[in-house]
Amino acid sequence: MAKKLFPNYIWDVSTSEKVIYLTFDDGPTPEITHWTLDVLKTYNAKATFFCIGNNIEKHPEIFQNILNAGHAIGNHTQNHIKGWKTKAKDYLKNIELCETILKSQITDSSIVNSNALITNLFRPPYGQITPKQGNELMALGYKIVMWDVLSFDWEESIEKENCLNNVITKTIAGSIIVFHDSIKASRNMQYALPQVLKHFSEKGYCFKALNTAV
Repeated sequence: MAKKLFPNYIWDVSTSEKVIYLTFDDGPTPEITHWTLDVLKTYNAKATFFCIGNNIEKHPEIFQNILNAGHAIGNHTQNHIKGWKTKAKDYLKNIELCETILKSQITDSSIVNSNALITNLFRPPYGQITPKQGNELMALGYKIVMWDVLSFDWEESIEKENCLNNVITKTIAGSIIVFHDSIKASRNMQYALPQVLKHFSEKGYCFKALNTAV
């Protein structure tokens, strides 16, 4: 239903190739982002990290590690604010602040080593964004990225096996999967991510960053 209501947002990628698009929200986070990068490297997988500006300011070295590993970076607001509870002008200011932080963190080393760098991709926290906010962002050149597969890794009431099953059973070629490199999601994500990578790699899939497709 949501996809039909907002067809200009990116929900998945139309492709005949065996490609999956992993995304990680809310980092960088010392307790989990390093681990995530290591696991992705094991499978030669690229992903898209939707980063919170405030977390980038607190952990710039981890942000550089994401860039240097060749992953794509997207904007996830400065303070993880809820679009439905925020005026459009305040929402855009928060996104612009995050954008300033993102671009200020590019170094010579990240430019050399990363094929992705900073993108014009934006994901609304909680998936909450009003039509007015969305239209104004797209007018500024942003691409609003949603998803077709939600792992529910942040749900502490969900069993880790169910988190894995959410992804395995719903993912197809071109799927955009949401994980979180956050402390809250770490138990489920650390269980599910390696198995998702292994399962689909054995079926001939590869994992790419979204900036290569949208």
